[in-house]
Amino acid sequence: MAEKVTEKNELIEKVIRVNRVAKVVKGGRRFSFSALVVVGDGKGKVGYGMGKAGEVTEAIRKGISRATKAMEPVSFTGTTIPHNVIGHSGAGKVYMRPAKKGHGVIAAGPVRSILEATGIHDISVKCLGSRNPHNLVRATFDALIQLQTFEKIAERRGKTTEYLNASN
Repeated sequence: MAEKVTEKNELIEKVIRVNRVAKVVKGGRRFSFSALVVVGDGKGKVGYGMGKAGEVTEAIRKGISRATKAMEPVSFTGTTIPHNVIGHSGAGKVYMRPAKKGHGVIAAGPVRSILEATGIHDISVKCLGSRNPHNLVRATFDALIQLQTFEKIAERRGKTTEYLNASN
């Protein structure tokens, strides 16, 4: 697993995985590369993309381009997430819990890269099931999209936050 961090136009780009793929043809093997990339602004917008090409740099460039187009906003409060959430993709599951300020990012591999690109600094994550980087990335994005702040829930219900606090 290769990680590369660059800041360009205030975007954080992280290479999750570069994979060499071989196609067997009449004259031997023909190699190409695929790259799984995450792009975030560190302020709540993040996206991922997959690039395939004959060269590693071209595959990474294509992945960054697709990830930038696929960026979505993520709801989080302060430096952590507002509530527990479970994301699914294939056989992979990601369980995320909020943490106190100063706790840090307790996550491994692709999940850590995504959370750092998003701008979340305090969180505990447990990966269950498949450890395949593609499944973990999709499961992490599934979990992040499910997040909703208390204010958004109150607004959707047409209530005030004080009303919802009083009912608890």
